[in-house]
Amino acid sequence: MTTRRIEASDIIPLAEYAKLRAERRRLISEVKKNRRLEVGPFATFYFESFDTMLHQVHEMLFIEKGGAEQLPDELAAYNPLIPTGSELVATVMFEIDDPLRRARVLGMLGGVEHKAFIRVGGETVRGVPEDDQERSREDGKASSVQFIRFPFTAAQVAAFRSGAGDVVVGFDHANYGHMAVMSPAVRQALSGDFA
Repeated sequence: MTTRRIEASDIIPLAEYAKLRAERRRLISEVKKNRRLEVGPFATFYFESFDTMLHQVHEMLFIEKGGAEQLPDELAAYNPLIPTGSELVATVMFEIDDPLRRARVLGMLGGVEHKAFIRVGGETVRGVPEDDQERSREDGKASSVQFIRFPFTAAQVAAFRSGAGDVVVGFDHANYGHMAVMSPAVRQALSGDFA
């Protein structure tokens, strides 16, 4: 995989995208199926790629209809979430339908963005939160959406790709100490994110 950034030339004109949208959404939902992992009762890791971010940019342009003026902002927002060849990048969402429960749970999860990890081959890859903005407020409340990158060494990439042993994704936060084993299908899909 070569590291790619979304360029203006990758963008399908709005009228053409509108005709292709249903099929493109169907295709990307197939791709995303093997790029997600539920961890504990509330958190889902959505592992991003060039394709998922290209889809997101198209959707934002389609929904907001901001055209060429909107495009630079979307590229600035979504290009940093494309893995660079030696990392995995996840949008982590804490999905809690009930607003009162959501406020209570997120109120106990301050700093959770610094407590994510991926364990592979006996080694732990610590998550590094996107620093575009603070994801936990001073009152200790976490954002329901976190953007976290996991920088791998060459040996960790090799262990991940080997298929041997388990890959465990989780948090070691005092109030959210949950882990999940990555399925072989997800592991295989994410292996393509490495150069």
